[in-house]
Amino acid sequence: MAGVAHNGLIVGIAATPDGQGYWLVGSDGGVYTFGDASFDGSMGGKPVNTPIVGIEGTLDGGGYWLVSSDGGVYAFGDSAFYGSMGGRRLNQPMSGIF
Repeated sequence: MAGVAHNGLIVGIAATPDGQGYWLVGSDGGVYTFGDASFDGSMGGKPVNTPIVGIEGTLDGGGYWLVSSDGGVYAFGDSAFYGSMGGRRLNQPMSGIF
């Protein structure tokens, strides 16, 4: 992303299942795709309560989850939303997703 304007610091990376691409995510929720990674949406330009801190791809590469430091989870593509800790008290901020 060197030389490309973006709104948030790059805070996470996830590889596609075949290793032929990856997603980068910015703290503002913007998602950037490379290689065979598909773009399935992002939180870029949308309100989030706290910064995004990580990204994880689905096993088939057809989607991904973003997580914010308050525990909010955002699902895109074929990823399913199972719930989140957003809006609940955490002992410490989230720092990533695996």
